[in-house]
Amino acid sequence: MPELIICDTSCLILFDKIERLELLRNCYSSIYVTPEIAEEFGKGLPDWIKIKGASNKALQQTLTQILGKGESSAIALTFDLPHTLVALDDLKARKVGKSLDLKITGSLGILVKAKQQGHIK
Repeated sequence: MPELIICDTSCLILFDKIERLELLRNCYSSIYVTPEIAEEFGKGLPDWIKIKGASNKALQQTLTQILGKGESSAIALTFDLPHTLVALDDLKARKVGKSLDLKITGSLGILVKAKQQGHIK
């Protein structure tokens, strides 16, 4: 099964800052962000990053009471894309995601995967 990932803003910022955004494309078959994450990122995204809004706006709104807009939208989007990994660096967001039985990683997990696959030395 191809591995899909939803990236939160912090992951995008980190990989952009080290000029290695392409590691996401090297490690995952499809990369998604929400419109909220794209807006938080604040600059253009490569065309291989897909922007998709979460359909469950009620869940997203509920989550924004305890999390930021980006994290809330990323978690809500995972319910639209079954078997999708969600990259969250925020500890509170990770705990919420785990409580919802989501498959969670973060920037460090992505770097480990990139190293294991030989994309970085």
